[in-house]
Amino acid sequence: MTLSIEAQLTAWYAASARDLPWRRPGTGAWPILVSEVMLQQTPVARVLPAYHDWLARWPTPAALAAATPADAVRQWGSLGYPRRAIRLHAAAQTIAGGHDGDVPRTLAELLALPGVGSYTAAAVASFAYGQRHPVLDTNVRRVLARIADGREHPAGSSASVAETELARSLLPPAEGNRSARWSVALMELGALVCTSARPACGDCPVAAQCAWRRIGNPAGPAPRRAQRYEGSDRQARGAILAALRAATGPLPPAAIDACWPQPEQRSRVLASLISDGLVTRLPDGSTALPGDPTAPPSHSTAPPGDPTAPRA
Repeated sequence: MTLSIEAQLTAWYAASARDLPWRRPGTGAWPILVSEVMLQQTPVARVLPAYHDWLARWPTPAALAAATPADAVRQWGSLGYPRRAIRLHAAAQTIAGGHDGDVPRTLAELLALPGVGSYTAAAVASFAYGQRHPVLDTNVRRVLARIADGREHPAGSSASVAETELARSLLPPAEGNRSARWSVALMELGALVCTSARPACGDCPVAAQCAWRRIGNPAGPAPRRAQRYEGSDRQARGAILAALRAATGPLPPAAIDACWPQPEQRSRVLASLISDGLVTRLPDGSTALPGDPTAPPSHSTAPPGDPTAPRA
């Protein structure tokens, strides 16, 4: 890649990028971390209201760390993949307890946070701290596969060593925020122009340098189709979590049974929710979100838990 491609792409980005709150100048590392976690496998339109509400409630890691995991799951609502809420809460506790409340700066420290993988760590280090790291989300992988390798889609569901090294070799220097701007411009190009199903090559600022276009846009293996949601374990998990989020405390077995009509599937997904740390089975057989009061369900006369006790 040459500087001319960098210049063309970043000029296009300056003129065409969406105005997203986590991209605005002066946005801190915590809002950027929240946005990156929320944006995993979730469209921007769904993330925007959840992002604003989350930061209004928990503007700092310390504020979230003082809440319970149940609070985080309830606030996450129907955003999907709710394990992200648990992991973000755990990351906030680590940041508050081990980093003086500040999101760490180094890649190694970011990778050590609960639920933070290589993509999220690189994105936070790049976009919050201006460091030079390859940021390889789905959009960037697709754009680079087309421009550099002449392939319609990248191979595999996660970035290979070769893809990472290619992305690293194309990064401009970090000075002047150039590498971060290049990465976010690639992401935006993949989201708006170089899309998976209907790329708008006529609108692409770097179409002349695209290897895939030069060889006639040959079709490659289609990306794996998403699993059908209707009747899936994901839907069953969502139904159980929705009931627990709406409750003020633990639910008895009959209430969990009413969430999903298939007993075997219900048992399987409940076990997976427990394994993932999203729900807790209490000694009396009731089910609760983690960190909710562990008193028996509301039909009992037992007193409520101590509100001043340490939270999980």
